[in-house]
Amino acid sequence: MMTDLAIIGGGPAGYVAAERAGAKGLSVTLFEKNNLGGVCLNEGCVPTKTLLYSAKVYDYARHGDKYGVTTEGAAFDYGKIVARKNKVVRKLVAGIGASMKAHGVNVVKGEARITGRKEDGTLTIACNGEAYEAKNLLLCTGSEAFVPPIPGVPEAGDVIVTNREILALKERPQSIVIIGGGVIGMEFASFYNSLGTEVTVVEMLPEILGGLDGEVSVMLREVYAKRGIQFRLSCKVTEVRGNEVIYVDAEGNTASVTGEKILMSVGRRAVTANLGLETIGVETVRGAVKTDAQLRTNVPNVFAAGDINGFSMLAHTASREGEVVVNNLTGTPDEMRYDAVPGVVYTNPEVAGVGLTEEQAEKSGKRYAVAKLPMAFSGRFVAENEGANGLCKVIYDPEKRTVLGVHMLGNPCSEMIFGASMAITQGMTIAELQRVIFPHPTVSEIFKETLFTIH
Repeated sequence: MMTDLAIIGGGPAGYVAAERAGAKGLSVTLFEKNNLGGVCLNEGCVPTKTLLYSAKVYDYARHGDKYGVTTEGAAFDYGKIVARKNKVVRKLVAGIGASMKAHGVNVVKGEARITGRKEDGTLTIACNGEAYEAKNLLLCTGSEAFVPPIPGVPEAGDVIVTNREILALKERPQSIVIIGGGVIGMEFASFYNSLGTEVTVVEMLPEILGGLDGEVSVMLREVYAKRGIQFRLSCKVTEVRGNEVIYVDAEGNTASVTGEKILMSVGRRAVTANLGLETIGVETVRGAVKTDAQLRTNVPNVFAAGDINGFSMLAHTASREGEVVVNNLTGTPDEMRYDAVPGVVYTNPEVAGVGLTEEQAEKSGKRYAVAKLPMAFSGRFVAENEGANGLCKVIYDPEKRTVLGVHMLGNPCSEMIFGASMAITQGMTIAELQRVIFPHPTVSEIFKETLFTIH
């Protein structure tokens, strides 16, 4: 079976690439061993955001009196929250399947493996005992949770959970220790904190959300500290004994904390095992497939998009990478702009950022300046976020007067950050952005108001 494009992995990189390629007239075969949608739809982005929205609704119900609305006896049903999450996932997986059919994509359910490359460049793939041939191959096998070799972890059994197992819990744990204060860790900390679980976050770095803007990270941590989450920063976990996590702090003191469950959320690693990369000599770096800005590997006509290349383990990065591959295959020159990839933390309040953080700008040695305003300068924000504050922070080049980075804390910044991403992608000047008409009243106006503090 010869196909123009074979894709291994049906996550955000794979299924988006398949849609775009099918729409442009390429014959496409998509291999997926589990469910379409990949980790993002089945074990990550969508299910966690569904859970977080239920928690947010519960927060609003409990604290509605701030808005003049009293809801007596507000309660949640954990089983129904999980059931709704499962329903949402099933619906969206079915939608992807329908899209594949509509775009003429041949979906093969099974574990595919690269078997070789012929003299004419044709790539060969095996799946379910069948042989397939492709002119081009896109690798999109994603990533998996990394569980470090901490003594006692294997013996702890089902006390230890990753993002996969925690989504399958039937009951809310009374207490949880989260090892890792990154995006995944903080989102689950937010969810369980809203539902009344005792939450402790143990983070090896001096601050949560490493890699995000430091000022915003501190502000979010302070919000959740007031809500009862315990943070153990600059603490390295050295051992797990059943439900007990032992760690060493920055001063070298040993301490411990216990939880009904222990969530491992210290990072993810590319899935490359049993893929057959060695059969055609695909180069890897630190376990991830090496690619360039066009997502090309060192092997002609072989590409890698999504978490497998290790650039940016975000679903929207993966989707855009898939589009870049298809555009180049169909005659439209394209490349990735990793400096314009937005990131979001779906806590309550949300965090969103794109481009350089202030710490990164300072480290780079570039000339930069900072403009910032509290979110309370937005009338819509004040109307909808009683008693809350937030921040809009713009990092810019004072000479070229272009935006280098934008970082926000406050709802709903996840829906606003794309505008900053567009500004960076297009190289828009501050003057050009100041001429853009923003609808009023919206929280998004805070971006324009911050820009107008720049003279």
